[in-house]
Amino acid sequence: MSTSLVSSEVKRNISTIAFHTLGCKLNFSESSYISKSLQENDYNIVNFNQFADAYIINTCSVTDNADKKFKYFVKQAQKINPNAFIAAIGCYAQLKPKELLSVDGVDLVLGAADKFNLLEYLKNIDSDYSNKVHSCNINEVNFFKESYSLNHRTRAFLKVQDGCDYKCSFCTIPLARGKSRSNSISNVVENVYKIASQNIKEIVLTGINLGDFGKTENSELNSNFFELVKELDSLDLDIRFRISSIEPNLLSDEIINFISSSKKFVHHFHIPLQSGSDSILRLMRRRYDTKLYRSRIEKINKLMPDACIGVDVIVGFPGEDDDLFLESMSFLESLNVSYLHVFTYSERDNTHAISLPDSVDTNVRAKRSKLLRLLSSRKKANFYERNVGSIQDVLFESEEKDGFIEGFSSNYIRFRRPWDPNLIGTIVKSIFIDIDSEGFAI
Repeated sequence: MSTSLVSSEVKRNISTIAFHTLGCKLNFSESSYISKSLQENDYNIVNFNQFADAYIINTCSVTDNADKKFKYFVKQAQKINPNAFIAAIGCYAQLKPKELLSVDGVDLVLGAADKFNLLEYLKNIDSDYSNKVHSCNINEVNFFKESYSLNHRTRAFLKVQDGCDYKCSFCTIPLARGKSRSNSISNVVENVYKIASQNIKEIVLTGINLGDFGKTENSELNSNFFELVKELDSLDLDIRFRISSIEPNLLSDEIINFISSSKKFVHHFHIPLQSGSDSILRLMRRRYDTKLYRSRIEKINKLMPDACIGVDVIVGFPGEDDDLFLESMSFLESLNVSYLHVFTYSERDNTHAISLPDSVDTNVRAKRSKLLRLLSSRKKANFYERNVGSIQDVLFESEEKDGFIEGFSSNYIRFRRPWDPNLIGTIVKSIFIDIDSEGFAI
């Protein structure tokens, strides 16, 4: 249910606003879009750790930990300004609006249909909102709101797709985001030119199910992700593109072949696996098996041996006994990938998985998570070691960290150099000499 709620106590005279975003890159791009609309209407945007009249928390509900983080940031806002107006927007706000409104200090909760109307709520802050509820079924949230966020003036996260039509048994995202829908290729291109005009050198394409790009608001397949990739690659711009995450069943051979020879799309893939056991994949209602997944990895390895490959994996899913966990871990060990994003399974309301038998003890989940994180560290170290001696195109960022400037190579190796402001926002050919004590390329 898409919902907006407001508490009975409204705090007024709002001119300064702070944002904090939880969760994925898509949330960051939407927070940027909303904050920009507020700036254009004479609101002053400050950092979340500064005094503000209002604090906006863009929520996530992928894991139980993300829910807990929301309450933490509410308390942080209250410490800075006990009289602040506090609003919750985003996925958790969509799924649990009344629960969020019950948190002490929270004044406004906007779900999927209303978060982009935050400006109107703030403009009318003196109205009597008490006990009003505006809601609609999540299936009615079928519009697409384009947005992008700039990250330290060096890269941008560009939202091109939203929502998901998949029904994975552990996931609440379809309930929080609605149906799969996309921007048009022409609008994406227009946004790319806007971003490039600000001297941004890298754009990260983001979406909830990015490979499903092409579905428009009426759910018809208007184009597809490969067509978008080809169109962006043809643009006469000095910019590189990175794919944030793509499902293995949607990462076609033609996309892999094309990127292998592209001059604009970098050799970096993030491909969710979730489990290396076919039995668990079936329980998760994933749309592939380990054979297909391995074929994708091996094709990338063959065509782009320098490619960085990240993998999402969930541990402790119901039914994952010791043998199935070891099967999953063995599968991951056998893959030539670069790092793992490890998630510990957490029960989510209104999902099929919550009703599955054979729940895994939380202590066992934690131990398995630790084992896979150690495996990830080994994978990353091996990937870096294979690249020592190579020449990389490194995009340096704007933040100074302990006297250093950091940046990512096109294949996602983290470089560090002594601080030099002249490097900010530039792509520099850099020899990967060695790995320092903190794991940076130098």
